[in-house]
Amino acid sequence: MRKPWKPGILGWSLVGVAVVALVLAGLDPSTAQTKNPIKIGLGMALTGGLSANGKPALMAIQIWKDDVNRKGGLLGRPVELIYYDDQTNPSTVPGIYTKLLDVDKVDFVVSGYGTNLIAPLMPIVMERKLTLMGILGLANNEKYKYPNYFQIQPAGPDPEANWATGFFELAARQNPKPQTVALVGADAEYPRNALPGAREWSKKLGMKIVYDKTYPPSTVDYTPIARAIKAVNPDVVFVASYPPDSVGMIRAANEVGLQPKIFGGGMVGLQYTSVMTSLGPILNGIVNYDFWAPEPTMMFPGIKEFFAEYQKRAKEAGVDPLGYYLPPYAYAAVQILGQAIEATKSLDQQKVADHIRKTEFSTIVGKVKFGQNGEWAKSRVLQVQYQGIKGTDLEQFRGPGKKIVLYPEEFKSGTMIYPYAAARK
Repeated sequence: MRKPWKPGILGWSLVGVAVVALVLAGLDPSTAQTKNPIKIGLGMALTGGLSANGKPALMAIQIWKDDVNRKGGLLGRPVELIYYDDQTNPSTVPGIYTKLLDVDKVDFVVSGYGTNLIAPLMPIVMERKLTLMGILGLANNEKYKYPNYFQIQPAGPDPEANWATGFFELAARQNPKPQTVALVGADAEYPRNALPGAREWSKKLGMKIVYDKTYPPSTVDYTPIARAIKAVNPDVVFVASYPPDSVGMIRAANEVGLQPKIFGGGMVGLQYTSVMTSLGPILNGIVNYDFWAPEPTMMFPGIKEFFAEYQKRAKEAGVDPLGYYLPPYAYAAVQILGQAIEATKSLDQQKVADHIRKTEFSTIVGKVKFGQNGEWAKSRVLQVQYQGIKGTDLEQFRGPGKKIVLYPEEFKSGTMIYPYAAARK
């Protein structure tokens, strides 16, 4: 029977030299000894109401994975993505992430898309002391204040207030200054987080709130809501809505002739290519939040290359052909996670989180620095105005001139047309 090998003095010397070499190279020996993949897990809306954005978000993360692996991976190891369809259903989230962690044994998790899908993940992340990169959730950490949560959405340190800041600051700059405001949104997680900031800004600017109501998420006919708002004749209408509601509200407003001085604010979905091409000219004049637009002021290093690859893959996959809303931020979220893993030379959750918290990152969406609550240290929620849209041709949205950046000032690319009716002529 062969005896097990035991290193002698020379053997131990060689092992020592190897370990010292790894340490001098900045690598944890236990990490460098294996070429097993670094696993990153997530749930994503591949079916259901948010799938139109979930699929492009996943594609963006896959592009990042391929970019990283082409350059040798992270810590000399390939990156592997493991993902499941959350069906745009928050009740699926706990089961998905429990499987990712306990069965698939992923090294890190990333959230799915949206406030409602991040909310049920927070308790799991906190219990297991994980680092979490969140993808476009609003104020998910306000009640938890979990230190290892980081949100790629550029809402800023006070996300509820910051969400409406640009919209109301623009309103206050107009002449004549608007005096009355209507607030409306779905009775659901995101609008419940967005509307309080709109109320605070209305009061701060001395605007009288003449309408302040929510509607059930199951609503399909928005005409009665549009008629009720028209009856009180507000100068400003701020809407916090999900994609189906946003389309319904705009069509209803157009149908009943609702024409405040400013209309828009917090409407999710107007950023989607499919929505823009379906609504076409009735978007003209709407002022709404956004995160990126193909304007000269938004061309950060690496963004053109990302869209070239994304749009090539999107055409083949039949998903959002432009991908201007969520995909660059999904890419940036894992870009930051990857940079932190490389910088710390570690897969330790706390070391990676500590590095993310203290570091300013260069990403394809520009410089990103997080504050104490995991939100961006400085808000960069854009306000854009749809202008000069003719017909429903997709190509008009590919380049500059249709979504003019009005706010913040450093990214401004044009001038607001005021009032709303003037932009619709």
